[in-house]
Amino acid sequence: MNILVTGAKGFIGKNLISELRNKGYSSIFEYDIDTSFTELEDFTNKCDFVFHLAGVNRPENQDEFMKGNYGFTTDLLELLEKQRRQIPVLITSSIQATSDNPYGKSKKAGEDVIFEYGEKTGSNVYVYRLPNVFGKWSRPNYNTVVATFCYKIVRNQDIQINDPKVELSLVYIDDVVTEFIKTLSGITVKEDQYSIIPVVYKITLGRLAELIKSFKDSRNNLSVINTLDELENKLYATYLSFLPQDDFGYNLKMNVDSRGSFTEFLRTGDRGQVSVNVAKPGITKGNHWHHTKNEKFLVVSGKASIKFRALDSKEIIEYLVTGDNLRVIDIPTGYTHNIENIGDTDLVTVMWANECFNPEKPDTYFLEV
Repeated sequence: MNILVTGAKGFIGKNLISELRNKGYSSIFEYDIDTSFTELEDFTNKCDFVFHLAGVNRPENQDEFMKGNYGFTTDLLELLEKQRRQIPVLITSSIQATSDNPYGKSKKAGEDVIFEYGEKTGSNVYVYRLPNVFGKWSRPNYNTVVATFCYKIVRNQDIQINDPKVELSLVYIDDVVTEFIKTLSGITVKEDQYSIIPVVYKITLGRLAELIKSFKDSRNNLSVINTLDELENKLYATYLSFLPQDDFGYNLKMNVDSRGSFTEFLRTGDRGQVSVNVAKPGITKGNHWHHTKNEKFLVVSGKASIKFRALDSKEIIEYLVTGDNLRVIDIPTGYTHNIENIGDTDLVTVMWANECFNPEKPDTYFLEV
């Protein structure tokens, strides 16, 4: 199948083309503002399906709305009609197509000529009135408020919120692309004559800003997003795509002494915390027990002896573990325990605890094994 994508270098176009290639589609004609009309004629002569994503969002002159969103669509359809073939066309419109403003009117005009093309040629047409689309490769101050907030917050720039109670309708770029690719097989979800993206998220402007600010704060408080929340997951993925290239990494607070170090890595409200413990050769750490707090130890480098003793027993239980054979050791409650570096190199252990450390309620009691 030969596929023509207009607006190929735009936000949706880049995501769509990358996924088409992932799916094995190799014959893709890419049209954008720097493509010649002659090339477009050639593309329409060969194509079997058109994703018409090109459009004008924020022109310097409002007259450009009609020229870009209606005029170019008309030119494209005239070229397709010359082929005297049924060539399906998908067009991205906007929920603003019902609005009485220059942008909305231009989008509605573009929809109308697409429907006329379908009736005239018998070709399948798919008109998507998209709400705010967010995701990687979006442009701040252009595509969506999500992109603008992510870009500015990650760079410590101020954002403007006139009414935090305003509710937004959002669709995620991967969900959009998934539905678009289905249309290549004639599959679409429709309401009346319009195709729709089934997964739409609702969120207030104020809550959106809070979430994105929390992503930035997570580097300091070591918090982790709620991975069970689809929208939060997708917003965080979008936020990460806006990180400056010199700011992918960040330092952790290492608690260092002569024995080695202990560093918290992640803290969660409902899944506990993860830390990294480093012990020098011959060093023993621990010698304490817990009522309810429980842990898992995973030695990833070095050799260790992990010992346990029940509080009412003199018997010592020992586990020998190494970084060459990854093995998780559960730390049961009611057992005093320690970990000793019995190797010649630093012992590195990943430690998970079911709760974040609370100095006011540490649930940790010293007792030699």
